[in-house]
Amino acid sequence: MVDGNPGESPTEVKLDKSEFVKEESRQLRGTIASELAEGELDHFTKDNAGLLKHHGLYQQDNRDARGQKNEDGSRKGKAFMFMVRTRIPGGRVPGESLLAHLDLCDRYGNETLRITSRQGLQLHGVIKQNLQQAIREINQTQLTTFGACGDIERNVMCCPAPVRHSSVHDQLQATAADIAEELKPRTTAYAEIWLEDDQGNRENVSEFTPVDEPIYGSRYLPRKFKTGVALPEDNCVDILTYDLGLLGVVEQGELRGYNVFVGGGQGVTPSAAKTFPTIAQKMSFVDVADAVPVARAIVEVFRDHGNRSDRKTARLKYLLANWGIERFRSTVEEYLGRPMSDPHPADVTGVEDHLGWHSQGDGREYLGVYIENGRIKDDEGVRSKSALRKIVATYGMSTRMTAQQNVLLCDIEPSWKSEIDAILADHGIIPGEQRSQIRRLAMACPALPTCGLSITESERVMPGILDGLEAELSACGLDDEQITIHMTGCPNGCARPYSPDIGLVGKTAGKYTLFLGGNTLGNRLAFNFQDLVPLEEIVPTLSPVLTYYRDERDDGESFGDFCDRKGRDDLVSRLDRGGDGE
Repeated sequence: MVDGNPGESPTEVKLDKSEFVKEESRQLRGTIASELAEGELDHFTKDNAGLLKHHGLYQQDNRDARGQKNEDGSRKGKAFMFMVRTRIPGGRVPGESLLAHLDLCDRYGNETLRITSRQGLQLHGVIKQNLQQAIREINQTQLTTFGACGDIERNVMCCPAPVRHSSVHDQLQATAADIAEELKPRTTAYAEIWLEDDQGNRENVSEFTPVDEPIYGSRYLPRKFKTGVALPEDNCVDILTYDLGLLGVVEQGELRGYNVFVGGGQGVTPSAAKTFPTIAQKMSFVDVADAVPVARAIVEVFRDHGNRSDRKTARLKYLLANWGIERFRSTVEEYLGRPMSDPHPADVTGVEDHLGWHSQGDGREYLGVYIENGRIKDDEGVRSKSALRKIVATYGMSTRMTAQQNVLLCDIEPSWKSEIDAILADHGIIPGEQRSQIRRLAMACPALPTCGLSITESERVMPGILDGLEAELSACGLDDEQITIHMTGCPNGCARPYSPDIGLVGKTAGKYTLFLGGNTLGNRLAFNFQDLVPLEEIVPTLSPVLTYYRDERDDGESFGDFCDRKGRDDLVSRLDRGGDGE
């Protein structure tokens, strides 16, 4: 379809404009450095804004301020700002790095720090003149924003639980770290543009000395690529929604290898019916030592055969849809240089949120702290930012971010437990294990006012939706049911709304598409139950379905499984009857 070697000129397809921008960018430099030096400009040009994503930055504007007027009646222009995302393989964040991020969000951001649904950290509201200093200080904590976004391998996810009683979790984390290292870009553009030495000297970014990019070539990937590593009993990072998922196969307490899943993806373009969400397909089994070479081969196949003429259908899932799993596997084997084994029977069987106190297996404990929608902040009721700052500064423990946007405090001595519990209580933080099941696994994307793609609200309205659903579940006697609900302000799928029990996807201002029939395991897509549901009607629309579930479910049947078994037509007829029986 396109070239077979990185950097080779295409001969058969008409490239999307973004491909030329990348190819002519001098390995992701563009003219970012010169525009960064232009102090009077508060934003970057469109081409550079696209390149900035590879550096971990999204150019945004304050959507709340759009359309406001100046004193003379003229409309204000865009209030440009930037989201700065840190790349954190496996969600592992040293304590000093978390403290630095908490300080940075106060000094340069909007005074909040957000844990992403993919175990990263985001600063919001950073203005252009503060970008370089913020990025430099992040790198001084041994983390980086480079590779957190863009047409490359993004943050490699992994179950973050610091379990020490066996080597399995350490091996999972090592695999994630090794893949992240292997698939990171080699260009020196990031260091030359953003980083300074201790004397404040920068590299000469006006001179371009190319380096070898053996994996990405001159055009990098057709679109982003996402990878996750998990265990069958704990798919907490949702690996089946990514381009590449590695599911650990454990026998007699030892990690034997991984089942390889390919072609997952949640993004949908509203205006393009040819786009769709997918769940990854099981392709093969590989030994632990082969995980990195296989990951590289899959990325190289995507690089050479992914769609570079239409970014809407450029993700790996569309290549799988066109080729089928057998052709894709045989092509990966060609790149790998050897055949792969057929898949092991192991599949996803469970999900943990890791909230509350847990033994690490080494005499110490870890604590999962619930952070609503991943937004670390101080407000009148809950002061999670101050609490985390005090705890980490006092005890110096390492931390890990979860895919449910919560924080794990690790390596805690048992003698510290009562003091830490007291600090959390003093700051208004309710223990995660005391939260309702539906709230514990709920997720919402940031949406308004920061995301430029958002159609309507998500994060800011999710707490109210959960309040209403908790009341309905309690009235139905379903308080203890594990039900997942994910919400996004647009169809692009950042909070993975197409596979949980309940998905809410922004369709237009104040209205949502309501999906049902996925599940907590993340191994089945939900179906479109109702379209254009007004925000205030979401809970009333779900209420009769919850009642139906209570009355007609099989023993042990989850809400998502019940909806999938009944199907859309049956559930809609129930809704039309107002929830009454026959």
